[in-house]
Amino acid sequence: MKLSGVPATVGGVRVATWNVNSVKQRMPRLLPWLEQRRPDVVCLQETKLTVEAFGELLEQPLAERGYEFAVAGQSGWNGVAILSRVGLEDVVVGVDGAPGFPDPEARAVAATCGGVRVHSLYVPNGREPDSEHYRYKLAWLAALRDVVKAGPGDAMLCGDMNIAPADADVFDPAAYAGHTHVTAPERAALGELQALGLHDVVRERWPDERVFTYWDYRAGMFHQDLGMRIDLVLASASVSGRVAAAWVDRQARKGTGPSDHAPVIVDLDEAPDGDIGPVVPPPSARGPRKGRVKLPQAK
Repeated sequence: MKLSGVPATVGGVRVATWNVNSVKQRMPRLLPWLEQRRPDVVCLQETKLTVEAFGELLEQPLAERGYEFAVAGQSGWNGVAILSRVGLEDVVVGVDGAPGFPDPEARAVAATCGGVRVHSLYVPNGREPDSEHYRYKLAWLAALRDVVKAGPGDAMLCGDMNIAPADADVFDPAAYAGHTHVTAPERAALGELQALGLHDVVRERWPDERVFTYWDYRAGMFHQDLGMRIDLVLASASVSGRVAAAWVDRQARKGTGPSDHAPVIVDLDEAPDGDIGPVVPPPSARGPRKGRVKLPQAK
């Protein structure tokens, strides 16, 4: 849905990405969060609604808050969207040349917002190393790389990449041994994207901080701060140079009915809340010693 045009290039823009793990279930959290944080561009993942159902649910409340939107959706699974108050032009659904599993899945939508090409991405999980779904993940990422390489130059890739870029992005590398998200081929595929000139803006701004974006619902992982950083914002040099603040809104992961992911927020040109650091509120105490905790699915 479109509202109105805006100038080609917009300054002072807040961009956010959030895997909401069902936009229908997260409505009581999403709408107040939009009013509180006032992002200008929002990339959503795991909306889990068809395009029609997304519009029926959100068209009016989003219009009331000044957002137009673009959606790639399917019933009950996957689904991505871009909400924008700074324009929404040249919308493209999907990734050209990407495989399906076996059919195309709703995992990508791109649009130009305020002069920047914004991609909302939900990268395939991979399930098990060397599985058919794992090979699908790597092929999908290769197709995404080709699309990004083709331009335009001012770009932001936002979303649940389902890859922790480095060992520092998981609470304990030993706990993830034998699992997806941390394998060398996955990290290499992410590295090939970054080799196009994309910058991991949160990690570059906070190189030595403990920063996570996802915590399993089970086993009290969030309260122990046993998480991983898989929700990323990768920006071209022209955009990353405009970053005034980059942080994880940990507050949105607390309370009743949260997603298992927290939003990542990037402020371009201006930092309305100041350069406040990687999380809100400050991170909890460090978790148990390495090797002492297993992932819930491994128990």
